[in-house]
Amino acid sequence: MSLLALQGSVELGIIYALMALGVFISFRTLNMPDLTVDSSFTLGAAVSAMLCTMGHPFLAIPAAIAAGWLAGNVTALLYTKLKIQPLLAGILVMLGLYSINLRVMAGRANIPLINQPTVFNSLQGTSLEAQSTWLLPLMILLVVIILLFLFLQTRFGLVLRATGDNDQMVRSVGVNTDTTILFGLGLANALVALSGAMIAQYQSFADISMGVGMVIIGLASVIIGEVIFGTSSLLRRLIAVVLGAMLYRLVIAVALHLGMPPTDLKLVSAFIVTLALASPVIKESLMSRHKRSRQSVHKEV
Repeated sequence: MSLLALQGSVELGIIYALMALGVFISFRTLNMPDLTVDSSFTLGAAVSAMLCTMGHPFLAIPAAIAAGWLAGNVTALLYTKLKIQPLLAGILVMLGLYSINLRVMAGRANIPLINQPTVFNSLQGTSLEAQSTWLLPLMILLVVIILLFLFLQTRFGLVLRATGDNDQMVRSVGVNTDTTILFGLGLANALVALSGAMIAQYQSFADISMGVGMVIIGLASVIIGEVIFGTSSLLRRLIAVVLGAMLYRLVIAVALHLGMPPTDLKLVSAFIVTLALASPVIKESLMSRHKRSRQSVHKEV
């Protein structure tokens, strides 16, 4: 695999790590299967692309974050106020956002950003111009990790984490879990939309179908990171998610380098997630088999 392809995989891994952190908030911290991710990613990309065509690439970033936040809030309200199951609530919002995304994109399925201003053009003419494609996303990612780490250790952050562990216990002490869920899903989808906004400007286009399978990619990143890099502390978990996203992109790059058709990448993603989810069972099975083999050797001796 060429050095250029390796660099591209790392750059994509950095941007997708933002989306993986959003999935971490919903699936791990809140313990809620939020399928809004698939469409909120596209929503962030659509908002970003439209504002870039208007000449406002930097305004596109906070606008995408706000749009993602609203999308997550709608899912949370369907769950908390209308008592719709979180899985179904996510599906409903995901379906509704498809039409909204098309409206944001002025009815077009694809918006090219070639020769349009992006945040990556901001370093043109400086000594850092060649590093802009990874330096800017890395700076944003570091800021997000630090803010998430600090937030999740605040009182409200601890309540958010406790809501995912045992919401009934949290309600029993007089805490309104509806508020924490509303904030948590808003935050999760804001990070996902931020990732979509950065991807649209990085790849110089936004497409209506670019969010398909983002839940799987996010889950794969989270699970790979947890299995390989551990979850002994909060900071380690956040870093593990980021490294998992980068490792996932490297695996995909290797698969493409070995000649796998791009149409099979979703199958590879599903296999990776299945393998990661089944890793505790596989590890326990291997350990028990090793233990039995050692016992049989001792008996023979």
